[in-house]
Amino acid sequence: MAGRKLQGLPVELSRAQTRFEQWRQTRVLGDRIPEKLWKLAAAVAERHGVSRTADVLRLDYYGLKKRIAGGRPGVATENLSPATAFVELPAASLSQPAMCEIEYSDAAGASLRIRLPAKEIPDLAALGRSFWERR
Repeated sequence: MAGRKLQGLPVELSRAQTRFEQWRQTRVLGDRIPEKLWKLAAAVAERHGVSRTADVLRLDYYGLKKRIAGGRPGVATENLSPATAFVELPAASLSQPAMCEIEYSDAAGASLRIRLPAKEIPDLAALGRSFWERR
């Protein structure tokens, strides 16, 4: 199955795989991956995905992902393209709904619908209990 997974690799990913294999064959046991190879892996991962690149190059997924994100929290890293940008929307800037609608119904067909301003949401558990225990 692993053989099938690696067939049909994009040229760029295949070349990076060759460079990593050459380095692995000549390195001294315990040597860290050179920064030049990490940069190559990050560039390839931006175009072909972190997971696939980490698999093919036999790298730690999270280590590669961290290098692409550059340590910036919240940056999406899968399949980034140069035009991709991260936009953070603070929760406080999102508008609250003006109204809240709550509806309860039972098997007998009775229902209770309440519309309230969103800021005045009642204790839903107590409201439901009083509806179902009304008889």
